[in-house]
Amino acid sequence: MIDILDKIVKQTKTILDVFLDVIYPQTCGICGKINKNSLCKKCNLRVDKEFNLFFDCSIKDKYFNTLICFFKYEGFIRKVLLDFKFRDKAFLYKTIVKMILKQEFIFEFLNTYDTIIPIPISKKRRYQRGYNQSELIAKEIANFINIEYKDNCLVKVKNIIEQSKLNKEQRRLNIQDAYLLKNERDLKDKKLILLDDIYTTGSTVNEVSRNLAKAEPKSICVLTIAKD
Repeated sequence: MIDILDKIVKQTKTILDVFLDVIYPQTCGICGKINKNSLCKKCNLRVDKEFNLFFDCSIKDKYFNTLICFFKYEGFIRKVLLDFKFRDKAFLYKTIVKMILKQEFIFEFLNTYDTIIPIPISKKRRYQRGYNQSELIAKEIANFINIEYKDNCLVKVKNIIEQSKLNKEQRRLNIQDAYLLKNERDLKDKKLILLDDIYTTGSTVNEVSRNLAKAEPKSICVLTIAKD
């Protein structure tokens, strides 16, 4: 009986997906032209030209071990991220994930990890924006590389001043004790990916990593789309 219900649910989901594709066809997140892959060939070439990988797997002065950023936070990359984060364009997560996972060696490297965790946002910010941009990207990456996705181990418990409005030292102080670790047993001895959209001073990801480190994971890799 359960198998039959599962089959019905899957068939219904497939029909719904087809219907939605007809009513709301997938477009390239950069130029806006209809494209089922979320990234057209012309814009794919633009992405290749802007690709600027920062990869450091020997971080020593932070609570995380590895830092990966794919682009500089400038030009059309900056526009895509701003549209995604502040201009009610949640659908851009598909394009963004295509932009970063098109490199095979990155795909293979991330596939060596166990769990991906998005940076949480406050309830107030989620209500204002309607979604957490890091969650959308992290879920899509988890689906692509077939690793565990977890969003129940970190909670943002303090509303803070927007980090973009502060200098490096102010950011460090502003973010202190803003997050709470939960379900830490689920993270012990695991290789973790912590997903954020933009890396500036590293204050936010380092504070979150400090909390994650209490769970005694094997390692923590910070993965961000762009580096400012």
